[in-house]
Amino acid sequence: MAKVRILPDRVANQIAAGEVVERPAAVVKELVENALDAGATRVEVEFSHGGRALMRIEDNGIGMTREDALLALERHATSKIAEAGDLDRLATFGFRGEALPSIASVSRFSLQTCEAGAAGGTEIVVNGGRIVHVRDCGRAQGTRIEVTQLFNSVPARRKFLKADATEAAHIVAAVRLHALASPLAAFTLIEDGRVVFRSPTCPGLADRVGEIFGRQLAEQLMVIDASEGGMRLHGLIARPGTGGRSTRHETITYVNRRPVDSRTLSYGLIESYHEVLPKGRYPAAFVFLEIDPSAVDVNVHPSKREVRFRSEASVRSFVIRSVLARLRAEAGGEREAPPPVVSSGEERRAEVAVARMMSAAPSASSAPAAPPVAFSARPPAVSVFPAAALPVAPRHIATDTTLAARWKPIGLAHGVYALFETPAGLVLLDRRGAQERIVFEELGAQFSAGAVLTQRLLLPVVLELDPVGAALLKDRLPFLAAHGFDVAEFGRHTFRLEGVPAVLPPMDAEACLRDLLDGFRDGVSPERNVEVAREQLARLAAARAVRLPAQAGPEELRALVTTLFACRAPHTSPGGRPTHIELSQGELMRRFGKS
Repeated sequence: MAKVRILPDRVANQIAAGEVVERPAAVVKELVENALDAGATRVEVEFSHGGRALMRIEDNGIGMTREDALLALERHATSKIAEAGDLDRLATFGFRGEALPSIASVSRFSLQTCEAGAAGGTEIVVNGGRIVHVRDCGRAQGTRIEVTQLFNSVPARRKFLKADATEAAHIVAAVRLHALASPLAAFTLIEDGRVVFRSPTCPGLADRVGEIFGRQLAEQLMVIDASEGGMRLHGLIARPGTGGRSTRHETITYVNRRPVDSRTLSYGLIESYHEVLPKGRYPAAFVFLEIDPSAVDVNVHPSKREVRFRSEASVRSFVIRSVLARLRAEAGGEREAPPPVVSSGEERRAEVAVARMMSAAPSASSAPAAPPVAFSARPPAVSVFPAAALPVAPRHIATDTTLAARWKPIGLAHGVYALFETPAGLVLLDRRGAQERIVFEELGAQFSAGAVLTQRLLLPVVLELDPVGAALLKDRLPFLAAHGFDVAEFGRHTFRLEGVPAVLPPMDAEACLRDLLDGFRDGVSPERNVEVAREQLARLAAARAVRLPAQAGPEELRALVTTLFACRAPHTSPGGRPTHIELSQGELMRRFGKS
């Protein structure tokens, strides 16, 4: 018997589905791309239970004949390319012809389609790769595809799907990306019978960003449009001084209208903002790179989310120069003037920083994780921490007064570090990290005990959110109320922040809440693990609550050390960084060449 055999088409399609259909969002992405490639000016997406129960994509594109509809369900059947050379001239989203047969092989798949002027349409139903029926149907011009019982023929794959909320978030993100790329098409997204967003045809990108992400964000953006050497970078980027985001969710990049994950573009954007954003914050940006299709390879990843440029360095340099010039023109009040020339030295420094970042290749979640903290459930003393005052010691652990007494304060270095002499040598204490640890544990104890003080804001803050953020916030209002936030609905996708935990400076209230929402987007869910959500909130609040006084005397430094070592984890900040380092006498002697 031969050891090598050709697989049946059904098996081959299911194997291909493993690359193309990694999760429900991948199905939605492929079908929305097909709709846009078909010239649709109206796209409606509906899904339920995170996409595992239903995904429906309906458009008013050119539609298909019965013959074309049947051919579309064959592997490698495509209307987008005819020969290998066409890959260098791609102007469409899809081109490989694997999506429809792959999806139909792992679900119950229904397709209805009709061409313009046709007397009737065609309906094809496929179950697990087997055609159930092909028949006439009545429908308007366009195509409607329903996918139910995803992975019904490969149940093992269903076990790897995440919670419905997580899968839903991926679907919403995928639809938003394509809606941004096509403002001239009207988009509707429906989840479990509820409209997530409905965006009509928009005259430009700014209107679509406002429809999907909220007017507040749209107003913080400025237009960028630069061309050079056959490349064009255009779109919207954050104005200088508007702050940043805690994640890269709103740093969105496209290449020839295709939404892509490109480190070359992302790091070019991030590094261009290094002078106006603190480390760990990311700019909001919706930028489109137009480049000769032959200079970019879009076929390097099964889902087409990654691209490779023929000259990564030239693209990176162009992005950095363009963004830096636009930022400086805006800062100088020259909005309508030609972009100033960026010096080669500045560009080179930015490029070196980008190259270093890319070689390290950090992920969005690569920050060191804070050690787990078991918050005490005993009602502690509720305290408020003024800007210049040290927080009181958490009362759930006895203070190590012996250790604190052995640290002799010497003074401050650079206003940030406290220097102590100890019997073993010298200690440098990071004052900010120490106070963040103290506030973090005190807040944790308050959260667990339900003893959080709320301070009312003199002027309530109005927050306009994108539909996803609004849904996340609405579902978690009880959690926020139990932890010191007073938030009320104030209209469609709009909320009013009227009170915050007493430890939090009012000026940082909105930023802290938005950062917490970013955490919710990344899967921090009070419904699944309230302790993890509490730690996230305490960590964010602690980072913003600390205000270092410019000076600190010996007694204040002793009090800080005493309070720090009353904590459960005094050696690290909530972000996982060390709160202090020690130079032993032996190390000092070696440094000075003494034996």
